[in-house]
Amino acid sequence: MEENERIEERLPGEMIFNIDVMLAKRKMKVGELADKVGITIANISILKNGRAKAVKVSTLIKLCDALGCQPGDLLEYRSFAD
Repeated sequence: MEENERIEERLPGEMIFNIDVMLAKRKMKVGELADKVGITIANISILKNGRAKAVKVSTLIKLCDALGCQPGDLLEYRSFAD
């Protein structure tokens, strides 16, 4: 078992990126967001699908700027206990 898998097993929950919700509210396409943020559509997909292991604060800032929102509009914590 890799170290990342062991660390994930100990986490009490997960972070959900609600990028799709914000895209719909802003009537924006994924490609447009990718261009505004300066990351690939593939990397936005990784965030949207919950496969990201980390996100740079600078990327979060760019996402919030492009979508005109606050970090709390994009991020949601879900406990595994629920």
